[in-house]
Amino acid sequence: NARRMQRGADRLKMPPVPESIFIDAVEQVVQANIDWLPPMGRGAMYVRPLLMGSGPVLGVAPAPSYSFMIYVTPVGPYFKGGMRAIELLISDEFHRAAPGGSGGVKAIGNYAPGMMPSKMAKAQGYAEVIYLDARTSTYIEEVGAANFFCIKDKVLYTPELTGTILPGITRDSIIALARHMGYEVVEEKVSAEFAMSADEAFCCGTAAVISPIGSITHGDTKVTYGDGTPGRITTTLYDKLTGIQNETEEDIFGWLHEVPL
Repeated sequence: NARRMQRGADRLKMPPVPESIFIDAVEQVVQANIDWLPPMGRGAMYVRPLLMGSGPVLGVAPAPSYSFMIYVTPVGPYFKGGMRAIELLISDEFHRAAPGGSGGVKAIGNYAPGMMPSKMAKAQGYAEVIYLDARTSTYIEEVGAANFFCIKDKVLYTPELTGTILPGITRDSIIALARHMGYEVVEEKVSAEFAMSADEAFCCGTAAVISPIGSITHGDTKVTYGDGTPGRITTTLYDKLTGIQNETEEDIFGWLHEVPL
């Protein structure tokens, strides 16, 4: 996360925060708010780092000063009552990012334009929007603010990082975990047509970890994966990854970071 923020800051002409300062700041804020940490299995403490510029400038130019902040907040379980599959809608009208832009950066400007498409999809009964590439409107890029995976013949496919897709930390973790478990993972352009012919699909991000996809609708076509419930491989990956987070599974990757108390 610290290194991704550094890459994003460089792209936006902001001063990168040294990794040591990033980690120390997270540790201090978690320590100061430890009384708000939910019990195991009852939720988590969500950590949100933020780098913002400010100053007496009205022109379009880099800010004269910057603030690095860490927010933490207790959150309840993402899936209350057990993991369930979601229904998604492919958008032909809206695009998240275009080649040459800042789609690969975790910047607030990439989230604001998605508010209206997301609200429109939810008004129709869908959980979120699937965005296609801006150049051809053929290939899947992201699900709202989450990365996309589909599974066909026990092979995992996820859109390759082309600069328009956020390099998610959970995405990287799933790729490493799946390969360790013996699954083939292919990073390439994933067409909407191919994704809708897959056996399973899911999206991933920090909050939900993995959200199984029960169905995808594109225009007049709706495809349901299996019986619309979380798929077997999707569920296995979710259990393994959350097991590492909860320390019920061995962390062979060295992902866990102990906060000194």
